[in-house]
Amino acid sequence: MPVDIEPKELLEAQRAGRPVVLVDCREPWEWDIVHLPGAVLIPLGQLSSRADEVPRTGDVIVYCHHGVRSRRGAAILRHAGVEAARSLAGGIDEWALTIDPSYPRY
Repeated sequence: MPVDIEPKELLEAQRAGRPVVLVDCREPWEWDIVHLPGAVLIPLGQLSSRADEVPRTGDVIVYCHHGVRSRRGAAILRHAGVEAARSLAGGIDEWALTIDPSYPRY
């Protein structure tokens, strides 16, 4: 399974009705600026201690601002037993650029 998922792939999965768990691993101040609907906020620094809050099955997509922290976050979750954890390529910034330009960019 690829480590990353492209924003368009995520959108297709959501439109197809596949259950997707979104984990935002940014900081609360970033979440306050913009976040994806239905996401749960678990900052990267808390992810290993809160990994039990994330389902062990299904599509688990971790995202951050540009996709760097989320790759680390997905690796943390995979190590904790969330085998399907992947990172949103380009983060929420790429989502705003390619999927929904109404999202604030920072």
